[in-house]
Amino acid sequence: MSSGKVLLAVLAGLAAGALLGVLFAPDKGTITRKKIIKKSEDYAEGLKVKFDEFIDSINKNVEGVKAETEKVKSKADTTKKDV
Repeated sequence: MSSGKVLLAVLAGLAAGALLGVLFAPDKGTITRKKIIKKSEDYAEGLKVKFDEFIDSINKNVEGVKAETEKVKSKADTTKKDV
């Protein structure tokens, strides 16, 4: 199982546990709803950060591939001129 799937499963488990904990807490409905909203905002922010990190890593990989392609192209052009 990939680490991405494990991380997603852990986050889903944490979210479900937090939601059930808040729902079964002995607070008033308005307080419970505020807690749910706060927790969902926290999780959304965490997911946004993880998604941004994921996009950054993809961009770095793409830039690496572009640089490698330019090296190969330059080498091919040099070899072509020598022939």
